[in-house]
Amino acid sequence: MQPLFIPRPTLPDGHPLLSELAKPAIALLRAVAATELMPRYKRVAAERKHDGTVVTEADRAVEAALVKALPAIFNCPVLGEEMPPDEQQTRWRDADWLWCVDPLDGTGNFTHGKRYFGISVALMYQRESVFGAVFDPNANELFHAYRGGGACMVDRNGIAKYLQVLPSKPLSEAIIEVGRFNLLGRVKTALSQHSPAKKIVSSGASVLQWCHMACGRVDAFVHAGEQPWDYAAGALILEEAGGRMATLLHDNYWRSVDVQGSWQKSAIAARHPALFDEWKHWVRSHL
Repeated sequence: MQPLFIPRPTLPDGHPLLSELAKPAIALLRAVAATELMPRYKRVAAERKHDGTVVTEADRAVEAALVKALPAIFNCPVLGEEMPPDEQQTRWRDADWLWCVDPLDGTGNFTHGKRYFGISVALMYQRESVFGAVFDPNANELFHAYRGGGACMVDRNGIAKYLQVLPSKPLSEAIIEVGRFNLLGRVKTALSQHSPAKKIVSSGASVLQWCHMACGRVDAFVHAGEQPWDYAAGALILEEAGGRMATLLHDNYWRSVDVQGSWQKSAIAARHPALFDEWKHWVRSHL
């Protein structure tokens, strides 16, 4: 299988590989949400996995459907959140091409009846995303991006909007999402005692947090460490919308060796380059 070369087209949907890949992947996300996810909403019990995180029958059903269908769209292995850890690590290490799947991000919200969760799929080449899509079944919003092709949001009315860099704002006026707050150490203390921002929120679904930065609903983000399925689609969508990201320690987000090698990544991100520079400086000064 040869690596894809995707030049930036005149129009984001003008490249044949984009339409060939994006359309069936997006249709699959919508179909799986309708048949496997939402019928189980408020109807399934949660249980704890080996690592203490929450899982439900819905997570497993959605992942099984995606694992079965995605290779028919682009034939390569699938890495899913609910797979055994040794299988996950083997695929991450050995596969050049990889589908990376989060069948239900925000499982805690899902089990408590909070309508803030999503499904994410990304196609990665050598652990860097080239295509990503995130579906919010409650808002009926679909975010997707192709490397070099821009980012797009399709709203509940089926209207597509290409996401662009919005005007910047100072950090003092920003709304900031925080993930794994208790693991941020000195950054947590600084945020709690003298926050530099207008508002700090924690919504509990990384795949949507990335996308909401891309469309300007949230301004910046910090996370102590995400698994590949948490960031694979969303980070690409933000990047293609003109946002910027780094890890807590490294500026090259995709190629960083940060937490557990290249597997888990911390994140500093913002929707505008100027805000990103200010936010990154603040975070790193409090590490």
